[in-house]
Amino acid sequence: MEKTSKVYKILKYLAIFGNIIYILWILYNGINEGFSGKIVEIVSCAGLVLLLIINIALIYHQKNI
Repeated sequence: MEKTSKVYKILKYLAIFGNIIYILWILYNGINEGFSGKIVEIVSCAGLVLLLIINIALIYHQKNI
């Protein structure tokens, strides 16, 4: 059972790392393009980043893994 717990812990941190990398990629693309785009696209990207941050917080504070 302990080996399974270690696997879940590794997967937990990989998911957090993947979310952070994705946020950085979105921000890099936005900076590279000068945040040009329609207001809908900017709001969509900001919403996606917010959802990824919430996902990171929920994964990190999960107690049963």
